Amino acid sequence: MIRTIKSCFTRSFPKAVALGLAAVLLAGCTAAGSAEPRTLRVGVAVYLQSDTFIGTLVQELERLAQAREIEDGVKINLNVVDGRGSQLTQTEQIDRLIALDYDVLCVNIVDRTSAAQLIDKAQEADIPVIFFNREPVAEDLYRWDRVYYVGAKAEESGVLQGQILLDRWLNREQPMDKNGDGILQYVLLEGEPGHQDAMLRTEYAVKTLTGAGVEVEKLAGDTANWDRSQATARMSSWIEQFGTSIEAVISNNDDMALGAIDACQDLGLTEDEMPVVVGVDATAPALEAVREGTLCGTVRNDAQGIAGSMLELALALAKGEEPAASLPLSDEKYVWLPYQRVTLRQLEAEQGGV
Repeated sequence: MIRTIKSCFTRSFPKAVALGLAAVLLAGCTAAGSAEPRTLRVGVAVYLQSDTFIGTLVQELERLAQAREIEDGVKINLNVVDGRGSQLTQTEQIDRLIALDYDVLCVNIVDRTSAAQLIDKAQEADIPVIFFNREPVAEDLYRWDRVYYVGAKAEESGVLQGQILLDRWLNREQPMDKNGDGILQYVLLEGEPGHQDAMLRTEYAVKTLTGAGVEVEKLAGDTANWDRSQATARMSSWIEQFGTSIEAVISNNDDMALGAIDACQDLGLTEDEMPVVVGVDATAPALEAVREGTLCGTVRNDAQGIAGSMLELALALAKGEEPAASLPLSDEKYVWLPYQRVTLRQLEAEQGGV
């Protein structure tokens, strides 16, 4: 085990150096048949594991780690802790991971303004940190040279949402303009108050429409905290207020988009009365809704790509290697994954249907 061998070094050695020397010693011991394969211990702190996308991402990380164990002959111990939406809970969990001297921390932070405190604690313990999916303030990432971010640019997902709606608005065979006034009436389901991804997805989805010359009118908007049941409640209230005059639902993620569809179906809206709904993430339930025709489209957030990049980065950091040699880094800190628009046409094309 790396922890046993690492204890032979004084704490004045940087963790990466100690891990590198430990790996050399372990390689010799393994060749002699007298030691177990080395173990990489990764603490994974998520904001809310019941979030459909985060749950999918964790599953991908676990699957890829198992594959790398077979491929590289290295044991990878993932300890996933669930902050349950509380920064206080997550901070306590990360404190425990640091006290146990994990090799790398992967953090899907609850409150991005708390990143500085976590980074300082990790730096003191010389444990590198990989933030993912929920981007901290840029200045915080530069507090220490062993802090990174893996994710996708939120504004890109907003642009792609807007493009999906624009294509549908211009499709005369499936008219969105129910009242014929030339204005797209929409409601907005936002993720969290003040959350960067929520704000950017909202801004760029609407900006893409107006930039293409579409006149829009926001009937209502509210946060639903990325949650399907909260979105159902919000949408039910709006349908009672505005009836079938809602022509589109712009949702910051798929869970809330599906919640809006639930409300429409629960209240008995017909197919012609249903608004056009778009989401973000391309979760399995959302893709099924696209195939059924209840969800107009979504934007694929690459869970497999994020998980794979996190794992490569963790392995490089644990070995004391330069991360830029393994992954394309932007500004020495960021690994960006592209979004991809997903509609029924794209799904059929992927399946060879068109």
